[in-house]
Amino acid sequence: MSEHWQSRPEGGGRFALWLIRTVALHGGRPLARLVLYPITLYFYCRRRPEREASRSFLERVLGKPVSAWQVMKHLHAFAAITLDRIFLLARGEKGFDIAVEGLDELESTLAKGRGLLLMGSHQGSFEALRALSLRRPDIPLRVVLDKQKTPDMTELLEALAPDIGANVIDASLGGASITLAMAEACDKGAMVALLADRGREHEVLRRTPFLGEPAPFPIGPWLVAHSLRVPVMLCFGLYEGGNRYRLIFEHFADRVDIPRQDRANALDAWIARYAGRVEHYVHVAPYNWFNFYDFWQQDVATAVRPDAVAVRERVGA
Repeated sequence: MSEHWQSRPEGGGRFALWLIRTVALHGGRPLARLVLYPITLYFYCRRRPEREASRSFLERVLGKPVSAWQVMKHLHAFAAITLDRIFLLARGEKGFDIAVEGLDELESTLAKGRGLLLMGSHQGSFEALRALSLRRPDIPLRVVLDKQKTPDMTELLEALAPDIGANVIDASLGGASITLAMAEACDKGAMVALLADRGREHEVLRRTPFLGEPAPFPIGPWLVAHSLRVPVMLCFGLYEGGNRYRLIFEHFADRVDIPRQDRANALDAWIARYAGRVEHYVHVAPYNWFNFYDFWQQDVATAVRPDAVAVRERVGA
C-alpha cells in the first residue's frame, strides 16, 4: 500500500516560512514571486514522492507524457498560491483580481437563514474565499481545517490574521466535536466550508470513477451534510496566473438525504456527483490540483461493506 498523505511531513519549516513571510511583506509580491523559482527547483529535486505524484496526475489528466518543465509548472503553481495566502490574509483582496461566479445564488441561499455548507477540494486557493468574505462581514465564515497537519503554516497564517483561529473548526478534534461546531455555526446562519476530497487515516472511504479509474472519497462530509439538513454548494477558487483568481460557487443540493434503508447506494450517488464536478474543474485547470500523492491509492486497505456504513455517522469515525 502506498504511503498515506497524512504521513508525509510538512514542506519547508518554520524558518523557511518566516523567511518567505518577511520577504513577502517587506519586499512586496513581485520580489517574493522571484523567490518561488529556486523554491520550486528545490522541491522538484528534493521531494521525490510529490514530484512523481505530480507527473502521474498530469499524465492522467492531459492524456500524454509530460516534461520536467510541466511538473515544475505544477509545483510552481502550488508555491504561488501558498505565497498568495500571506497577502490575501494580511491585505485582503488588495492587489488581486478575483472574479466571482454564482454569487447571487450563494446570497439567495444564505438569505433563507438556514446556514450553508460549502464543499470544496484541494484545488486552487481557499484563501480567495476568505478574502471574499470581507465583502460580507455580516455573514460569518467557518472553515474546517486540520491544524495538526501543517502546524508551522497554521501558526504563520494565524499570526497574519489572528481572527482566523476563532473561525477555524479543527478537523483533528474528532467527529462529534466537529459536527457539533458545524451545527452551531449553521444555526447562526453561517457558511461552513470544508474540503471533501481527502480521507483521513482510518476514515471510511467509498470509490467512485474519477479520471478514468475508481478513486476513494470520504463519506464523512456527506453524513454530516445529511445530519445538518442545510443547503450544500460547491466552491472552487481557481488560480489563473499572475494576480488573477476565479471563485466559483455552484448549487449542489437543497438538502442531502441519505435514507437508512439504502444508505450505501445513496452515498455512492452523492459522492459520484461531487467527484464529477471536481473532475470537471480538474480539466478546466489541471495545474490547480494540489493532492501531491497517489490519490487513487490513498487507502487501498479500507474496504467498506454496505452494512458497515450505517454505523459511521460522524466525520472521522
